[in-house]
Amino acid sequence: MDLRPIGDVALCTLMESPDAIVKNEGWHRRLGKGARWAGGVLLDLVYPPVCLGCDAPTAVANTICPDCFTGLRPITAPLCPVMGLPFEISLGPGALSAEALADPPPFGRARAAVIYNEMARTLVSRLKYGDRPELAQFCARLMAGAGHELWAGAPILVPVPLHRARQRERRYNQSTELANALGKLTGLRVDTSLVQRTRKTRQQVGLTGDGRQRNVQGAFAVHPDILVRAKGRPIVLIDDVYTTGATIKAVTRTLLKAGVEAVDVMSFARVVIGAELPI
Repeated sequence: MDLRPIGDVALCTLMESPDAIVKNEGWHRRLGKGARWAGGVLLDLVYPPVCLGCDAPTAVANTICPDCFTGLRPITAPLCPVMGLPFEISLGPGALSAEALADPPPFGRARAAVIYNEMARTLVSRLKYGDRPELAQFCARLMAGAGHELWAGAPILVPVPLHRARQRERRYNQSTELANALGKLTGLRVDTSLVQRTRKTRQQVGLTGDGRQRNVQGAFAVHPDILVRAKGRPIVLIDDVYTTGATIKAVTRTLLKAGVEAVDVMSFARVVIGAELPI
């Protein structure tokens, strides 16, 4: 072994036995964890964690206070097995909502964590326009539980894309932030380039249902090697809010036309007719 001077630390490392090296690596790892914990404590002292919804002080970061949490309306069973719309009472197994019967969607199933109300609007607006990407971690925790049926079969999580120009304006795509956070929680693969928005469309807010459909028609394209990248696995589209579904349906049709066999949808919030809607 060449022991020419290469620094005291490196020389000592070369002279150590394999067992000693393993022990030192474990020691360094523990030291690193301790340093990160201390750094987190110091950061909390300098910048105390606050509620993601109202900025009130909280015990931990990336959460909302009890008052804001009670403002959320989780979507739970009974619900439409296709559209994910909540039912007031159970209508029996396989019962579909009026929306699913009147206008069957191209995707298989849609699920959402909460009803789109004033509290959900606040969180979505801060994530989408308020430069608060850390909100995706909280939203994804709720989405992971609400979408548990969709995770079987190891699907690929695909965020609904923004046009390049709009993403530059916002700095990031909120759907990508949600997909990445969900991927970490579920262990599922995220593919941010499987679908692209090729045409810059108008904002959907304020458009009618028909107007939303025309606005996104032909606005998406798939990766040239989509079938190789997908490898026959189902896809779950990730978005922040499901309103009329025009965008989601346009992306789904583009994927199905390209040969993808199964597409489901997971969003943080869902517009429910009859609920209190801040639109």
